[in-house]
Amino acid sequence: MKTFDVFNGDADGICSLIQLRLSSPKESKLITGVKRDIKLLSGLKVHRNDEINVLDISLEKNRDDLLRLLNSGAKILYCDHHVSANIPNHKNLKNLINTTSNVCTSILINKYLDCAHINWAIVGSFGDNLKLAALSLAKKTKLTKSEVGLIENLGLLINYNAYGSCLDDLNFHPAELYSILVKYNDPLDFIENDSEHLDKLSNTYSEDIKKSESAECIYLNNNCAAYLLPDEKWARRVSGVFGNLLANKYTDRAHAVITQKKDGCYLVSVRAPLSNKLNADVLCRGFPSGGGRKAAAGINALPPEKLSIFLDKFNATYN
Repeated sequence: MKTFDVFNGDADGICSLIQLRLSSPKESKLITGVKRDIKLLSGLKVHRNDEINVLDISLEKNRDDLLRLLNSGAKILYCDHHVSANIPNHKNLKNLINTTSNVCTSILINKYLDCAHINWAIVGSFGDNLKLAALSLAKKTKLTKSEVGLIENLGLLINYNAYGSCLDDLNFHPAELYSILVKYNDPLDFIENDSEHLDKLSNTYSEDIKKSESAECIYLNNNCAAYLLPDEKWARRVSGVFGNLLANKYTDRAHAVITQKKDGCYLVSVRAPLSNKLNADVLCRGFPSGGGRKAAAGINALPPEKLSIFLDKFNATYN
């Protein structure tokens, strides 16, 4: 019998798996990728009674492969907060799915494990830009204000590491970063004892975010704003956290960060207003390569001739 851990390469996916494995240490095959690489169950081959843990990956995008794996006799724990229509009813499926806008997979795993590693859940929540939820969890701990600040920054940096069009864009392969972090029962221990990896993330993030200050604003009104980034590695790395920073600064405004791609298409990241975390998923799913959740969603390949249509729908969604 084999164990497979399938997880999103962002902060939420990584911190969810850290909690799971700290509570139940076990050798497993890690399956992950850049944040937008979500069809991670495709190609996975298993045998009867193999165990699969799926964390922070859209069921909607993986439903056919999920059914294939269940029918092969695999036992699957599926924990996620993205759109998940038509959840299969199968004896081998344990469903921990909640699509409300103020939860993330780290929060769901934290509840499942009775807060066994709550500090890592707080890291994942901050990384997923659920600041209020993260602060609510922090109130259940003995963390000081300074320590919460350190954990928030770590969540941002782990999340930042996941963005890119391919693994070569990233500072660390998400599986490598997970393997580094899971050695620590508490994220504060990592922060105190592993300056090498923390500094690499922090320094590159600082350089990239400074470059984002030159981003061109191509659409702006009281309700929404869209920014254009160039086809550069730094731009692909910073696209998600740049959107989060804008969302936190202008809480009543929706934001779209549109990054040029080598093939002429655009990579789009959408953040709903923090004051009304709805409909980002509906907007992005209106385009063939779109998906996500209510508060944050994206489009993997928006054709250039569809940009004006997207901006019109973006405005209509949040006007």
